[in-house]
Amino acid sequence: MYDIIVIGGGHAGCEASLSSARMGAKVLLITGSFDNVADMPCNPSIGGSAKGIVVREIDALGGEMGINADISHLQIKMLNSKKGPGVRSLRCQADKTIYPQNMLKSLRNEPNLTLKEDMVKELIVENNEIKGIITESNEKIESKKVIITTGTYLNADILRGHNKHKGGPHGEKPSLYLSESMKKNGLNMIRLKTGTPPRVLKSTIDYDECSIETGDNTRLSFSNFYEPTYDIDKQLPCYLTYTNKTTHKIILDNLNECALYSGLIVGIGPRYCPSVEDKIVKFKDKDRHQIFLEPERLNGDEIYVGGFSTTMPEHIQEDLIHSMAGLHHAKIVKYGYAIEYDAINSKELKMTLETKKIKGLYTAGQINGTSGYEEAAAQGLIAGINATLSLKGKEPLILKRNEAYIGVLIDDLINKGITEPYRLLTSRAEFRLLLRHDNADIRLTEKGRQIGLINDEKYQIFKNKLKEIDKLKDYLSNTKITPTKEINDYLLSINSTPLEGKIIAIDLLKRPEIKIKDIETILNEKFNEKASEQVEISIKYAGYIDKTEKEAEKMLSLEKKQIPEDIDYNKVRNIATEARQKLELVRPLTIGQASRISGVNPSDITMLLVYLKKEYPYE
Repeated sequence: MYDIIVIGGGHAGCEASLSSARMGAKVLLITGSFDNVADMPCNPSIGGSAKGIVVREIDALGGEMGINADISHLQIKMLNSKKGPGVRSLRCQADKTIYPQNMLKSLRNEPNLTLKEDMVKELIVENNEIKGIITESNEKIESKKVIITTGTYLNADILRGHNKHKGGPHGEKPSLYLSESMKKNGLNMIRLKTGTPPRVLKSTIDYDECSIETGDNTRLSFSNFYEPTYDIDKQLPCYLTYTNKTTHKIILDNLNECALYSGLIVGIGPRYCPSVEDKIVKFKDKDRHQIFLEPERLNGDEIYVGGFSTTMPEHIQEDLIHSMAGLHHAKIVKYGYAIEYDAINSKELKMTLETKKIKGLYTAGQINGTSGYEEAAAQGLIAGINATLSLKGKEPLILKRNEAYIGVLIDDLINKGITEPYRLLTSRAEFRLLLRHDNADIRLTEKGRQIGLINDEKYQIFKNKLKEIDKLKDYLSNTKITPTKEINDYLLSINSTPLEGKIIAIDLLKRPEIKIKDIETILNEKFNEKASEQVEISIKYAGYIDKTEKEAEKMLSLEKKQIPEDIDYNKVRNIATEARQKLELVRPLTIGQASRISGVNPSDITMLLVYLKKEYPYE
C-alpha cells in the first residue's frame, strides 16, 4: 500500500513525486520507461516569456525544475531585459541528455520514493474514491491517492502526411487503456494536438548565412537560493534564419499533403505554437517567419529547428528545410510530426487539481490541457503538495492570481476551461507587476517553508536576502547626498539635473534616469546585488505597484465571499441559462472564482449575491 501513486515520469510526474515524497508520503512513480523521465520531446529549453517566472516560482516553493535547469543548460538569457520588470523572464537552452539524467538521479536519491517501469491500464475506484491502479502486466497496486501525469501519451497518435499510427513522442508505446478507464469512471475527456519540428545535423548547416544569438554575458539562474557558477564564455550559440517566398509556395502548393489540412487531425492544436503550415495560411501578409536553430545537447550533432513544427510528409519537409538560408544542404535526422492525445476537461477539476468526481484522484500537466514543460511541472508540484496535505488532514495550497503565475494558470484552467492547449502568457496575469521574476521567493518561499519543502539552508538564504533589502532601504532613506562639482558633473553626464542642495539618496533614486548603480557611483559604495534589484524596482514602480495592490485587494474581497457547497443554482433567479450551467459545472468556492468563469457575467454575479444574502445570511 502506497500513500500516493504518480502515473507518468514527465515534468509533472517528477515534481509531483518529489514534492509528495519530501513531505513524508510513501510514493510510487510508475512510468513506461526510465529513459523518458523528464524528457523534452519538443523544444530543448526551459523558461521563456511568463514560463521563466513559473520556474522561479517552482523553485521558491521547493520544486526541482529550476535547480536542474541551472546545472543542465547550454545557454541562458533574460528575455525583455530592456522592458519593465513585470515582463522580464529567464529562458535557457537545456541539454536534452543531462537534464533528464540529473532529474532521474534526484528521483532515485529520494528515500520515500519508489520507481517502477510499467504502464497503467486501469484505475481502481470504489464508491467514487480512488483505491489504486492495475498495470498492463496485471499487477494490482493499492494507494490512498493517485496523480495522473501522462503528458501526451494517453491514447496517442503520431501523424505525418497521410500516415497515422499509435505511438508516443519518440515512437514508444502509448498509454492505450487508461483513457478508457477514466471515461468509464465518469471523467469527461477531450482530444488535443501538438507537434514538433524536424532536427538537422549541425555539421550540415551554413552558419554564415544565419544570424547568431548568444547567451547573456552576466551569470543568471532560475534558483532563488544559489549563485550560478557556469562559464559565461562556454555557452553554446543559437542561430536565426527565416522562411521565404519559396518556403511559403511549397507549403501552399502542398496543403492537401499535410496531416493538418487533409482532415486527418481531429484534435485542436496550440494557438500560440502553431505549425509552419498554420502560420503561412493564417498570416499570408507576412513575407517571412523567424526560425531558430537551437542546439539540443553539448555532445550531440542535432539542431532543433524552432518555429518550424510541421505535419508535411518527409519528402516535402526536405524541400521546405532546403529552401531556407543556412539550411540549403542541411541533413534531416528526425522529421517533424504532430501528436494527438486524450486530455481531461479541466473544468472536471478542483482548484487543488483533484478531480471532482473521484475523491483522491489528481491530474497534472498536459493531461489537463496545458502545453509546456513549465506549466506541467508547476501543476505536478501543486498536485503532489495537495495530495500530501490531504493525507495529513491539512488545508490545501491554493495560490491566488495575485500571488503567482501558477495561481493564474490553475485558475484559468478550472474557471475558463480550454478549447486548445493552454500556454501561459504575461498578458493572462492582470497583476503581473506583482508577479515578477525577481520576487518569486518573497511571494512564495514562506509557503514552501510551511508545507515542508524549503529546508533550513534555503530558508536562511531567503531570510538573509530580506535582511539585506531592509538594510539597503534604511541606508538609502537616511543617507544625504551633498552636491559637489564631481557629483553634479556625473549627473550631467547621465542627462540628469545637477543638485542645488542636499538630497536623500532614496529621493534621488526616484528620478527616472537614475539607476541604483548611479547611486553606488555617487556614494562610492557597492550594494548587495539582489537587494539592489528589489529596492530599485520598489522605488521606481511604487505608484504602479500600489495601484496594482489595490486592484488585487478588490479581487481578494470577492475571494472572501464564500459560496456554500450545497447551493442549488436552479434556485437562483434571474441569471442566464449559460451562467447557471457553467456555475453548476465548475461549482466555484467563492464569488471571486465565480466571476472569472467564462460565460458568467457581472449581472449574474449580482443576482447570485442577492440570493446568497437572502438564503445564507450568516455565511
